[in-house]
Amino acid sequence: MAIPSATPAGQPRREVLVLRALGLGDLLCGLPAYRGLRHYFAGHRMILAAPRELADLALHTGAFDEVLATPGLTALNWQRPPPDVAVNLHGKGPRSHELLLAVAPRRRIGFRGPGWAGPVWWDEEHEVHRWCRMLHSAGITANPDHLRLFIPAVPSVAPDAVVIHPGAGHASRCWPADRYAEVARRLSAGRRVVVTGTAAEIALAEQVSHAAGLPARAVLAGQLDLVQFAALIASARLVVCGDTGAGHLATAFGTPSVLLFGPVSPRLWGPPPGSRQHVVIWHGPHRGDPWGIRPDPALLSITPKEVLAAANRLLLTARSFPSTG
Repeated sequence: MAIPSATPAGQPRREVLVLRALGLGDLLCGLPAYRGLRHYFAGHRMILAAPRELADLALHTGAFDEVLATPGLTALNWQRPPPDVAVNLHGKGPRSHELLLAVAPRRRIGFRGPGWAGPVWWDEEHEVHRWCRMLHSAGITANPDHLRLFIPAVPSVAPDAVVIHPGAGHASRCWPADRYAEVARRLSAGRRVVVTGTAAEIALAEQVSHAAGLPARAVLAGQLDLVQFAALIASARLVVCGDTGAGHLATAFGTPSVLLFGPVSPRLWGPPPGSRQHVVIWHGPHRGDPWGIRPDPALLSITPKEVLAAANRLLLTARSFPSTG
């Protein structure tokens, strides 16, 4: 996935390689850092090493010229001269540091580790602010408030719908399907409700939809590519989901959302504090296993009644929120 280089013929390309080979939510939390890098290295070609399925949305941010398909912490397929700069926006090392050292960059920006200068990693830090702080230590300004995305130029398949997204990357962040179904059933009175998910989550989406009494066409899981999914979230009346990529898209577009947190505090991964259009429900203080194999106790303590109260409040006040995109 690449945009043609604007470098004049005969001149060597100056390139910045950024490693963030993670998921959708991780991609979106890096937006302020990407934009800081794009501004600081304005004359360079910006290349993001990330999973192939994120390429179109990564290019849509306007921060990158190219995506180097990189499925997780695997060797980088870098078949060109060493980049001028390598930026580790993936983690604190050592594996991510080693992968970037292997391409022999002239300059390295990352957290402190073997062979790397930089600031010390703090575990209890919001993901957005972490990378902005790292860049600041290198003299690069990044504004953590720059989280918005422009709406994709593709039509939404369900404009003004309520989006229920029951899945998450790990079971510990998945609220029970029957509770999502109860919320979907109540919110469907006089409104269109759709249920989304990946291809691997089709059965879950169908379970929620069937239990909620929704029509078969309400299930959109497995039917949308990432840009189409982004367009759906941007046009939605409301999004209800857990701590997952759909919630970060809602933040990026300013779409009203009810976000259910369990093993990880929203202070580390949630929307900016004070965002009136995003209601976070979390029964902390608590620190669970975000990669656990069963729903986290804090997540299970959230009731459908709480979620419905927050959803109805947002639906009543949605017109007072700033426009999206």
